[in-house]
Formats: sequence, structure tokens, C-alpha cells
Amino acid sequence: MNRRLAALANAHGVSTWYEDWRHRRVEVAPETVVGVLGLLGVDATSPAAIADALAAVRAVDRGTLPETVVLTHGRSRALPGPGVLTLEDGGRRAVDGELPADLPLGWHRLACADREVTVVVVPRRLPVPPRAWGWMLQLYALNSERSWGMGDLGDLADFTEWAGATGAGLVLLNPLHAVGPAHPVATSPYSPASRRFVNPLYLRVSDTAAYRAADPATRAVVDALRPDRGPLIDYDEVWSAKRHALELLHPHARPVDLTADPALTSFATWCALAERHGNDWRAWPAQLRHPDAPAVAEQRRQLADRVAFHAWLQQLCDEQLDAVTAAARAAGMPVGVVHDLAVGIDPGGADGWQLADVLAQGVRVGAPPDDFNQLGQDWGLAAWRPDRLAATGYAAYRDMLRRALRHAGGLRVDHVAGLWRLWWVPPGGGAAEGTYVRYDAEAMLGILALEAHRAGAVVVGEDLGTVQPAVTRGLRGRNMLGSTVLWFARDDNGDFVPPARWPRNALATISTHDLPTAPGFLTGEHVRVRDELKLLGTDVAVERARAAADRDRLLTMLRTENLLPTPTPAVDPARPDAPATPDDGEVVVSMHAALAASPTRLLGVSLYDVLGEVRQPNMPGTVDEYPNWRLPLPASVAQIREDPRVRRIADLLSAARPRAADPPPRDAVGQVSQSKRAGSPRKSA
Repeated sequence: MNRRLAALANAHGVSTWYEDWRHRRVEVAPETVVGVLGLLGVDATSPAAIADALAAVRAVDRGTLPETVVLTHGRSRALPGPGVLTLEDGGRRAVDGELPADLPLGWHRLACADREVTVVVVPRRLPVPPRAWGWMLQLYALNSERSWGMGDLGDLADFTEWAGATGAGLVLLNPLHAVGPAHPVATSPYSPASRRFVNPLYLRVSDTAAYRAADPATRAVVDALRPDRGPLIDYDEVWSAKRHALELLHPHARPVDLTADPALTSFATWCALAERHGNDWRAWPAQLRHPDAPAVAEQRRQLADRVAFHAWLQQLCDEQLDAVTAAARAAGMPVGVVHDLAVGIDPGGADGWQLADVLAQGVRVGAPPDDFNQLGQDWGLAAWRPDRLAATGYAAYRDMLRRALRHAGGLRVDHVAGLWRLWWVPPGGGAAEGTYVRYDAEAMLGILALEAHRAGAVVVGEDLGTVQPAVTRGLRGRNMLGSTVLWFARDDNGDFVPPARWPRNALATISTHDLPTAPGFLTGEHVRVRDELKLLGTDVAVERARAAADRDRLLTMLRTENLLPTPTPAVDPARPDAPATPDDGEVVVSMHAALAASPTRLLGVSLYDVLGEVRQPNMPGTVDEYPNWRLPLPASVAQIREDPRVRRIADLLSAARPRAADPPPRDAVGQVSQSKRAGSPRKSA
């Protein structure tokens, strides 16, 4: 790597090397560094261009105020001179060479040294989360007598009410982010068109005021549109049916005030245009590719009915999510519904269209090769440009968080290490041919803490994989939780760590949506499927042997910790000295007993595990080769309530995490108040 290119890359937060999952140094190819710098608007294509770009970096006065100042509450900060601070509530304060330590939390503006910058005052930490357990739920996978081919928000309200009554303190969802309205309908909840709005596929048509106001004949037509549930979820069929039904009901709805929320109006406009031109705005006519273009305003007028329709759908989503929140509150859940924030967006979607000025155009977010995804990962997602975020006062990031937290008792942040750095793959590169780009973690984490504090929400960071120690320290220091997964809770020899040694400051689970289910792990399904799909980087026999060894290691840990009873089946005459093999169902129960025995604050239980599903919800590295995000649960909501396996696990975890007779006290912003801080450090996976 040319030293001048390396210096330029470092100045702009672009890594020239990284440490892989085996803790080996990997050098990044110079062409990758040049490509990523180009995505940041920095020309490094020639020695002269590099020299000019370095000169521009060195010409910046280091004493100049940054475009966004993030100040932790209770601390002060020196300024280059006197200034005037306009507080979020409209008040004004003169400051003389220093931002004082008594500034209120919030978003302020500072005029100082001939500049005007954003000042964000963030909390030092959130209150300590309560100790609770709950269900991890892929909402689309639910089904009931009233839902249409996939789980909906009515199912969620019913499930939440039941879960709370049986001792659960939270329900953790897959992302409910909006997708494009045109066919084919996107199936992955982690590749959304927008993280600021909700997917209307999850609406329950019959739970709308318009349905209740419609005449009997209209309701009968609507009811007849309900699709049957198949072996796999058919998103296109569900959306066709629900859209038609909601279009029939829209005349019975009250009008939405499109002037009250410009962002909603812009999103609804994108939806109306996407219906006509497709879900990828980059393929639209050139005059429609910017939301402020005159042609877009004209189309908004011509498509006023469709714009109003899509705005109404978002209003319905808000109303039904309010009902879910009310169900959690009525059930006395100490946390409530935890929503999931995807790490990025489809670059051709609504947020890519509306927020193009703060996104890196052409980048694809992913991850370098690791033990499970041996070819690397290219998620095809857009990424924030860190320089543009700072220049715009992090307004887009703030607004996204506020919308994500509107109905949340907690927020799970997918790939939370992305607040520190993201793996960028430049155009033309493969998944392994990228590099990390740094973000201002103080700003990203601090703003998350501020918005979560205001919403009274718990924050869980998904910090799995190759994670820098700074990520774990940063989460712990803010009283945000990390993630502990049984599969990854290993020591340096690969043996499973006893649950008593798991970190306190975490959400503990057996698996995740991207990993084998508990039954799938025990049966080796994850090896069989990856071999069939040609996703293995080693010989299948090696992987089978490793899977068998991992199973034996797991059973050893469970027996050592007295969590797995010794089985007493009939001895195999051919192998009289072989150890007895426990029933897989009992092993699954013992895995949940391991969760219960851990000190972690939150415990998450997957219905796929409890109900015996061997197929995992998503297979990284595939699109259509595997039924990602289309696997329904093998039981309805009513059957789940009566299933003895479900009751057994609920009783086990409720005994380990009993709820207080009264909900825990909350402070002025609704956040759970506790005095003790989370303790033990977490070892990075």
C-alpha cells in the first residue's frame, strides 16, 4: 500500500487492513481503497490526485468547530470563542468560550466563530434494563383464523397479550420496515425500502375503522379476498389481496392530513410512483429521480388518490401498532415489544430516493469472510456517508430512530458494530473485496442513547461476529445490551462456556434468524443444506464431523452443569459401551435451562426452537435458492397457546425470571429505573 494513499485513507476513515475472525491481519487491495475513497467523494485515482486530496486534508484548521458537536450531559466543552446557543425549546443562551455542563438533553444550534453548528446533548447512560424473558418472533410466520396468509398486527396483539399473561416480559420482532408496493414483493425484512415507515403487509384488514364502517356487501367482498395459508408464505399473493381489500375500504376512511408530516407525504409519493414505474427509483425517468424535482410535484398532483391511499396505510399501521403497545402495557410487560432496526436499506427504495444526499451512492454493505460465512457477505444495502451525516447535523439518522422508536419498548440494532464501522464493497467488487469505513461512534451511539431515553426504550445491540472491543465497552458504558448466542459462547478451545459465565449485560438466545435452529443444529440440518446449496468452503465430511463434535461438546457442557438428565434408553447391542443418546426434545429443553441459568438481563426464546422446526428462517448467501423469510411456524397462535412444549419452556423461564407484582418504576420519560449497573465485561465473538 502506497504510504500517501494509506495516509489519505486514514484521514477519511477508510481502513487499509483489518483483523479477520481468526485474528489474522488482512491487507486491503489498493484498488479497493481507491474505490471506497471515490464513494466518499475523494479522488485517489492518480498520484497527483492523492497529493491534492492530502493537501486539502492538511489545510483544514483543526481548531475549527466540527459541523456537529456531541456533548455528554454533565460535561463541558471548550469553544474557539463566544457564541449564542439556541436551545431545542427556542430559548437562547450566551456562551463565553465554553459549552456549559448544565445544558439540557436535546438538539440545539450554536452560532460561534462565524459558523452555525448542531449541538446534541446526550445522556451518559440509559437506566439499567430489567431482568426478563420473552419470545423472539418472526411476525410473518404467525397464523390464525383471522390472518391472511401470514402473520399480522392483530396476531401480534393477541400473541403479546397471551405472552404477557404467561410471564413473558418482552416480544422481540423481525424488522417491520416498509418494502416497495410493486411486484415482486421483497421478502427480506433486512432489505427494506424504508426504515422510517412500516410494511402494510402486516395490517389486519378487519381491524380497521373503514372495515367497520363499510356496508355488509362491501365487507363480504373484502372477506372473500382472504388467501389460504400455503406451505410457504406467498408475499405477492398476500399483498395483492390486502391491497385490493384496502382499496375497496379506502372510500370509507377519514382523509389523512398530508400537510402534517412532509416525510410521510414524500414516502407516499414514492409509493405512488413505484406502483407506476417499479420499486427501484434509479430506473425511473430521469426527471423523477429527485423528490424535490418539479416533475415529482406534478406527479404528486396527478396521483393524489394513490398518495392519499399510501399515507392512509401508514396511519393504519400506527393505529394497529398502538394496539400492540397497549396489549403489552395491559399485560404488565416490563419491556414490551422490541422492534428490530435493520443495518441498511435497499438503495433503490424510498429512503434511497428521499435521503440520497446522506447516502454513499453505489456502495454495498456486507461483511468479510468468517467461520460460518466463509465467502463473505454482500447484503446489497446502502450505507450512510459519515461526512454527510455530520454536515447535516445527523438529522436523517435522528428522524429514523424516532420513527423506529414510536411504538417500541425496546430497539434491537442489527449489526450494531456498524455504528463504529461498516464493511463497504465498492462497485464491481465481490463480498470479500471490501474494506471497513469508520463512523463517529460517539455521535452515532450518543444520538441512539438520546432518542431511546426519550422513548423510554431498552437498546439491544447485535454485536456478534468479528467485533472490536470498543463496541462491547461502548454498549456497556451506556447501559445498552449486547447479544450472547449459545452457539458462540465458547472458550479458546471451542468448548461451550457454562451459562454462569455469560455476560450480564446482554440479551441471551440459543440462536438467531441467520443460524441453525436448536433442532436443526442437533440433527445436522445446517450442514446438509449448506452442502446442497454449495455454500461450504470446506469438504462436507469435515463439516459433518465438526457438527457432530459440536453436538458432543454441547451435551458435555449441559451434563456438567446438571442441566441435562442422563438418559436411560435400551442399550444398543452392537455398541454396548456407547453412551446413551438423549432425546433431542429434552436437549432443547436443557438449552433453555442454560438460558435460565445465565445472569444475562434479557432472555429470548424462538418459537422455531420450541416447536421443533429444523429449518432456519434465513440462509445467508442465498436469495431464491432457499425459502428465506417464507417459512411459517408449524402451529397457529391458538395451537401455540395450548402446546405443552411451549408451556414447559414458559414455566421454566418464568421461574428463572419472575415478574414483580407491580411493573418496575419508570422515570419521567417512561424508562425503567433501577439503581444497579450491569457488571461483567463481554468477550467478543
